[in-house]
Amino acid sequence: MTYDTDALVIKAQNTGETDRLVTLLTRKYGVIRAFANGARSPRNKNAAATGLLCYADFTITQTSKGVCIVKDATAKDVFFALRSDIIRLSLAQYFAELAAELAPREEEADEYLALLLNAIWLLCESKKPLQLIKAAAELRLLSLSGYMPSLVGCAGCGAFETDVMRFCPASGKLYCADCVPGEPCVEVPAAVVHAMRHICLSEPGRLFSFRLSDDNLLLLNDVSERYLGAMCGKRFATLQFYKTMTR
Repeated sequence: MTYDTDALVIKAQNTGETDRLVTLLTRKYGVIRAFANGARSPRNKNAAATGLLCYADFTITQTSKGVCIVKDATAKDVFFALRSDIIRLSLAQYFAELAAELAPREEEADEYLALLLNAIWLLCESKKPLQLIKAAAELRLLSLSGYMPSLVGCAGCGAFETDVMRFCPASGKLYCADCVPGEPCVEVPAAVVHAMRHICLSEPGRLFSFRLSDDNLLLLNDVSERYLGAMCGKRFATLQFYKTMTR
């Protein structure tokens, strides 16, 4: 079987002498792995399009044993602006690792691909704070993959909002100032709650259209990281590298 799809390379591994094994986030088929034979050779027609964080049109052939092979790849965007900024590049690699963890296999992943491409384009444009892009990408990816936190109102009394609320990363529940949760929580002001609701519930085209003070952006990032860690139950190497770059 042979099929065409656009995709973002979210992982690239060297195999053999000149081959690559690429993990692709595709629009039509979710996350797939495919061999790109000879792609590490500079003269190979698929060399550029199969590099990490390249967005390309792919023609994939699947053998009778289910092995996917890149027959042809034409680059659409290689995001040159990332390559000269190690901090932005490391954040884009973190998004790619998240997608590899959370995006579906063998089913449509249009929203996931659109989210990653938008986040990477924003990193290239340098028009939004990195903390805003990071937290929005984290919480939206979690929401798309079935881990949307419960933010509609207080889990205890149903109150929509108080000046300060408490978010519990282990459960994703929100509590008002008057209710006492039975688990560790983080105090979050109303502005951060509004931002979290916006990230999880807004239309895709408006996802990154919000503002917070620097202090509240740091708090939002702390909350999103804690929640991500609780839901995924693992540490992401690319996140740790990004954080060493921004200390």
